[in-house]
Amino acid sequence: MNASAKLILGEYQRTLDERFRLSVPTEMCDLLTGEGQDCVLSKERTGCLGLWNAGLWNEKMRQGIELIEKKIETGRLEGRVAEVQKLARMLSARHRTIQLAGRGRLVLPEGFREFLGVEPGGEIVIVGAGLCVELWNPKEWLLYQESQVTEFHDIFNELSQ
Repeated sequence: MNASAKLILGEYQRTLDERFRLSVPTEMCDLLTGEGQDCVLSKERTGCLGLWNAGLWNEKMRQGIELIEKKIETGRLEGRVAEVQKLARMLSARHRTIQLAGRGRLVLPEGFREFLGVEPGGEIVIVGAGLCVELWNPKEWLLYQESQVTEFHDIFNELSQ
């Protein structure tokens, strides 16, 4: 978990400017970056980008990749070359290290803009997702909420006991 151990929560509406810039709320930036660390922007799901603390993201990826490499080395992934290649392709194109500029501004890089599906002047929903901040295409956010709303109480009760 990030250094503050506090969940990043909240929902905000923002407009993407003509240069593909966006301001992330300060309270989210403070929890996300801590002492001015880099962030990682990742393609999470259709119409959704994740903004992660770079240290947390890199450690999570390092551990996972190390485990996969050990499985390859010991032959435990024999016959699964296509799956390993598919995973490697997605890892290669899935994330990018970025820095937040003053006032929590970030520029959405090419490739990530298209994945999000929001044009300049369009609205973006910024959502605190516990360990990261998510940037949503509003239509996709509504669909996601509609598909998950009935599970809220069960998840909350399970995780908070």
